[in-house]
Amino acid sequence: MHVAALTLQLRIPGCSSLKEKRSRLTPLLHSLHRQFNVSAAEIDRHDHHTLAVVAVVVVSNDSRHAQRLLSRVPGWMESHRPDLQIIDEQLLFL
Repeated sequence: MHVAALTLQLRIPGCSSLKEKRSRLTPLLHSLHRQFNVSAAEIDRHDHHTLAVVAVVVVSNDSRHAQRLLSRVPGWMESHRPDLQIIDEQLLFL
């Protein structure tokens, strides 16, 4: 069993409240789950309305599959969610 996690540090330009931040992140998390069949959650920067850290995690029997799957996430986000900017990304194998 292989577990891979992608952490994404995001900037949310023009976001003026935590409520607005949630309204922009919740659809992203659901879309990532539907599109890639992964688990996704906000894991840090909960109290900052223009920054977020999101984790995207997959469990697979093939580490190469997990890596390929998660490597597609940033490109998908850039093309489907231009309202969010990826500041940093890190791929981890657990």
